[in-house]
Amino acid sequence: MEEKACKNCRFIMKSHGDVCPLCGSNDLTTKWNGYIIVLNVEKSEIAKKLGLKVASTFALNIKT
Repeated sequence: MEEKACKNCRFIMKSHGDVCPLCGSNDLTTKWNGYIIVLNVEKSEIAKKLGLKVASTFALNIKT
């Protein structure tokens, strides 16, 4: 199974599907690299800089 990243919110989906469960976008890609795992959104400086609102796994670089 190839993981997909949402081009809108960068959420990495580990399941089959065509819609991002976080933002509802259907603009997904398998062309991404690098990821960040956010465990505590309130204390993470990186999450604040990237505008992340939930603890999860996100792509750092999405290729076009």
